[in-house]
Amino acid sequence: MRRSGAGRAEDPGTRDPMEILRGFGLVRDNQILRAAVVLFARSNRLLPDFPQCLLRVARFKGTDKSEFLDNRQFHGHAFNLLIRADRFLRGNLPIAGRVVPNLFQRADDPLYPPEALREALANGFCHRDYALGGGSVGLAIFDDRLEITSSGLLHFGLTVEDLYGPHESLPWNPIIASVFYKRGIIETWGRGTLKMVELTGRAGLPRPEIEETAGAVLVRFRPSRYLPPQRIGHDLTPRQQEILRLLGPGMSLRLREIHETIGVDVPVRGLKDDLAFLKRLELVDLSGHGRGARWSLRG
Repeated sequence: MRRSGAGRAEDPGTRDPMEILRGFGLVRDNQILRAAVVLFARSNRLLPDFPQCLLRVARFKGTDKSEFLDNRQFHGHAFNLLIRADRFLRGNLPIAGRVVPNLFQRADDPLYPPEALREALANGFCHRDYALGGGSVGLAIFDDRLEITSSGLLHFGLTVEDLYGPHESLPWNPIIASVFYKRGIIETWGRGTLKMVELTGRAGLPRPEIEETAGAVLVRFRPSRYLPPQRIGHDLTPRQQEILRLLGPGMSLRLREIHETIGVDVPVRGLKDDLAFLKRLELVDLSGHGRGARWSLRG
């Protein structure tokens, strides 16, 4: 028996669908289990009996749900929905700019570690409550955060705080979790949330926020750097947006430092006008006086 290159599952030695499903533990008394539908059913065979095999994705304008830029729903088996979610992330995930220390060069990185987001999505599909006919996995991108929700609550006495430390792997859907593990998508032994914490910490982000809310488990990612929206009550020029990116959390810069980073070809007078405008919008603050005065994001 050889090990598959796509994951941890061994080659079943057959291409017969029923035998493959038996090998995954998805057949009982010659009846295909509902977990097999969740994992492998064709999209056009899911409705009307399995409306909960659903992914909802949205990109909102701003920091609330009053206006969206993109809003879609997909029905399909769990692996297909994971692919759909990954494509949506690649098409909509903001890029965060940072200035490389001592070089005054701009570097662009994904705002959130893609691997941490895939881990959260995989856990959502694996551990959600599929008994809820109106259930789904949701992916929502805002200007200041990204949220992944999955229907159902924590089970087996697990609390949110337990998820931030070593804990037993107690999947609500053990057969689905086993297939996900064999495909190399998730870790066993309760490592999923710990992996997300490690990946976000390595990227300099706060640890993900996990909540039980409105019949669902929510995982929220926040950026470590400020991501200015295209509009904040007023149109911001590209240079004003660049100033906000430069003044990341914890940063405090003199006018001269901002000028050197933005570009010495930019008139100092124009830069002062930009900073004054951002101050009127209550986006930045000025502390100190004279040449020692420093600009920072408003907390």
